[in-house]
Amino acid sequence: MYKKILLAADGSKNALRAAEEAAKLAVLMPEAMIEVLYVVDQAKAREEVMRASSQAELEQNRSRRLEPILELLSGRRVPYRSSIVQGDPGPTVVQYAAQNGIDLIVIGSRGLNALQEFVLGSVSHKVVKRASCPVLVVK
Repeated sequence: MYKKILLAADGSKNALRAAEEAAKLAVLMPEAMIEVLYVVDQAKAREEVMRASSQAELEQNRSRRLEPILELLSGRRVPYRSSIVQGDPGPTVVQYAAQNGIDLIVIGSRGLNALQEFVLGSVSHKVVKRASCPVLVVK
């Protein structure tokens, strides 16, 4: 079935719900591995950099966002690895999945208002539209 599951995570409550669903799937498939990917949005990275006093603090703040997700996966005894990359979240998730032979992408939906979603499009919508593998969007 699914051996490589990509969990797109940003530290939000939606990402935590997506992690719960990814863990449920992985528990059912003994060979499954979850790859947790946090894409640092280039548009928001400048603000993060300005607030951090050092590169180490910046990296620690980013890693801290993933802690609840990684604890959930550890608690369920699901094998995982995590990566933090920079880029435009939607295209970066799709590109990562294609380059790493991902079988399934799991991503949380995002609560943009109707105007924002119309103008910008949501990350989950961009991933569903462009991914070459199945995508599970978790509400």
